[in-house]
Amino acid sequence: MMESVAIRYRPDAAPRTTVRQRPDTRQPPRTSRLERKLNALRAGVLGANDGIVSTAAVVVGVAGATAAAQPVMLAGLAAATGGAISMALGEYVSVHSQRDSEKHLIEQERRALDADPEGELHALVHAYTERGLSPDTARRAAVELSRRDALEAHLRERHNIDPDDVTNPWHAAIASFLAFAIGALLPLLAILLPPVDLRVPVAFTATLLGLALTGTVAAWIGGGSRLRAALRVTIGGALALAATYGAGTLFGMTGMV
Repeated sequence: MMESVAIRYRPDAAPRTTVRQRPDTRQPPRTSRLERKLNALRAGVLGANDGIVSTAAVVVGVAGATAAAQPVMLAGLAAATGGAISMALGEYVSVHSQRDSEKHLIEQERRALDADPEGELHALVHAYTERGLSPDTARRAAVELSRRDALEAHLRERHNIDPDDVTNPWHAAIASFLAFAIGALLPLLAILLPPVDLRVPVAFTATLLGLALTGTVAAWIGGGSRLRAALRVTIGGALALAATYGAGTLFGMTGMV
């Protein structure tokens, strides 16, 4: 059996004119490990951005309704804790689904290689020719890579999966939790540390500066316009803070009547 398989992979064998068609499960665009790390960093920055704006909106709204520090602190802690857990759970579910899909493709490719190595070889040759290689070069590359590690060659080329770097949902969940929690600290400290008559202006200022910073960093990572990104998140955050502060002030005045 091993001898027949080796014959099937001879580089001088005549190429077949037909290729067994399988569903195209590749996932363009192709991303490197560095790009994936940059995307993860950008996601962390955006998670911190969410922690800043959502927690700031809550504490500023409560501060508009009452001058007491305890309700503001409790509301801020509840918003920060609930938001961080929600972010972590959402990221865990999302990444776990992606991991399940990747593991399914790995097992599917492993079974296909065991059942029909010749057909899989020609499918790999076809994938290389679609990328612009000549048929002879594509076949030589497919044969050499398949002899080294056929499963890895198919996963990288046809499915854009690195078998040694499958996504980990726990890493993503913990990173999301920490990013949100770190972002939430800024408005919490800004609303609790200053005197009562200054805490809302200080919280507004600190929140908008934090949002401008996260927007700029996210744009720098993604290669977009830093100024436009900073303006977008800052204006959006200012509107959110104004709305919640106005609502809190209104309800506070209503409660006093």
